[in-house]
Amino acid sequence: MRFDDVYRPFQRYFRNKRMRQFCDLFGIKDADRIVDVGGGIYNWTLIEQRPAVLIVNINVETRQVGRFPIMKGDGRNLTFPDNSFDIAYSNSVIEHVGGWSDQKRFAEEIRRVAPRYYVQTPNRRFFIEPHLFAPFLHFLPRRLTRRLVRWCSVWGWTERPDQARVDRELDGTVLLEERQMRELFPDAVILHERVAGFSKSIIAVKCD
Repeated sequence: MRFDDVYRPFQRYFRNKRMRQFCDLFGIKDADRIVDVGGGIYNWTLIEQRPAVLIVNINVETRQVGRFPIMKGDGRNLTFPDNSFDIAYSNSVIEHVGGWSDQKRFAEEIRRVAPRYYVQTPNRRFFIEPHLFAPFLHFLPRRLTRRLVRWCSVWGWTERPDQARVDRELDGTVLLEERQMRELFPDAVILHERVAGFSKSIIAVKCD
């Protein structure tokens, strides 16, 4: 069994729910101009509305896929003028852009290119680390986490990574908590995506 086989059903459930929330909050219409920073096509296939969505991602090549223009770009340094879009959207990306200074640049760019935005990230305070599917492991000192990932996470069991790959995975994820999201997005309302009463994800929303 691959890790994706375990992860995908959970991902599909929460992304469906999240996209419905996004459409309801913003009253999404076909005429809306949206930039999806760091995302992909999949989320936009989950909704009935057909807004004009430009997907910007550092890990792609610029091209057109169906109705979706896809552009290679860095969310920390977007090349668009101020307020080029109606809404900026980002789902589970800001935790992967680097450390605090990179996350600040990413947040500033989101707020600059659109007057309204929706930015979701996993909550560091949630007891399961979502990228590894590991309970409580991310609360430990890094020196212990890096040694335990292969034996104490679903990702480790299914992918059987070597130590170098474990370190790359840990280095590539910097989780945030509510206090930090409030600092990054001071003009936003902070929402919580909850599981069994616990905050699984934090969402910074500016609707007006």
